[in-house]
Amino acid sequence: MTVMLLFLLPHDSNADEMVSVKLRNYIKDTSEITFKISGEYFSLDPTIMLKEGVKYKLSVKDGKITVKGDGQTQELGSSFALLPDTYNVHHFIHINDRPYLGAMEFLVEEGNIIRPVNQLPLEDYLKGVVPHEVYPSWEIETLKSQALAARTYAASHLGKVIDDTISYQVYAGYSWDDRTTVAVVETKGEVLTHNNRLIEAFYSASNGGMTENNSHVWGGDYINYYPIKKDPYDPVNPWEFTLNQTQIDLAAIDFENKDWWDKSKEKDEEITNTMKGWLKKNGYPGDLKILSIPTFSLSEQKNQSTRAEKGSLQIEFLHRLFDGTIMIERADLQDQEIKNIRRLIGGSIFKSFLIDSLALEDGVYTMKGKGYGHGVGMSQWGASVMGEQGKSYKEILQFYFPGTEITNMPQSESKK
Repeated sequence: MTVMLLFLLPHDSNADEMVSVKLRNYIKDTSEITFKISGEYFSLDPTIMLKEGVKYKLSVKDGKITVKGDGQTQELGSSFALLPDTYNVHHFIHINDRPYLGAMEFLVEEGNIIRPVNQLPLEDYLKGVVPHEVYPSWEIETLKSQALAARTYAASHLGKVIDDTISYQVYAGYSWDDRTTVAVVETKGEVLTHNNRLIEAFYSASNGGMTENNSHVWGGDYINYYPIKKDPYDPVNPWEFTLNQTQIDLAAIDFENKDWWDKSKEKDEEITNTMKGWLKKNGYPGDLKILSIPTFSLSEQKNQSTRAEKGSLQIEFLHRLFDGTIMIERADLQDQEIKNIRRLIGGSIFKSFLIDSLALEDGVYTMKGKGYGHGVGMSQWGASVMGEQGKSYKEILQFYFPGTEITNMPQSESKK
């Protein structure tokens, strides 16, 4: 469980809301990381003394963290926290060479994964989010709209531990940009509310020219500030990808060659690696080779925003068990929600549910579509066009979140 170090105060001496962020996107799942400190830091463990500029290595084994550095090795237990003696931009921790302001707690996950959790004030967290969610070269009004949307989203999750991935918001620590920092500072404390309550302020890269409603993506009640409507500002962002129906020709495998398994390569490895990851998490542990995709299709049913709702996918694969036994198996996903099919392809390839076509020709599937992401709320590319056309950040946000208001974040709301 994360220790909330709420006594940490920002450098301007005004108490600020605190954000806790698990570092997953940059750190991944690992049993070993390095860190070094700039400025003086102290630990909640009085036996730990760290020197500025010295590179330390943290590793985890059997649920225990060990720190090595400066000629010493010390076992720390299942958690370890570091705090700056003063919070400012001159005190930061490099985690695998990336700097982070504020406090850092290191936790053990699943017995052998070390997970840093960064804790810092909300406004400085946003300075590490905005330049990694949009291009800092965009118009300042667009950057302000992103800053305010990101603040609103973060404020709606205060009190929870979020992470630094697209599941929440991309966050890269003390990797700030001057222009996006200005956007955060000039909108400080501003959030979007509806009926005097914070909204979540969803956004995605591109809605493909048609906004989407929350209920179609995540279920639940239809929220009226997420309407389905044409977006004349979004540049549509067409995309397509191909997928070979046959990945490995079983008849062409030379089973007499002792290295046949390693020499057998799928044609579309980026996609098949995603498929194998999904299969391993869903009942097929061990080594896998994707042989073919016998079926890949979409249902004709579409929702009100013309996005696909369901699809089918079959995967035929070799499954090598831990004892060396090899079997031919098939995963059959029939008439599934389209989001389940997208997980098997990968969101960076199968970019949205606004699909124009899916065809099979000469043994190759080709899918074409528009947009990038779920399409709910603000289109970041649409906001960039609005900024170029001279729209203010308030006009941008009112277009994408109609019926909401921009207010200062009240203490009572943010601490719920």
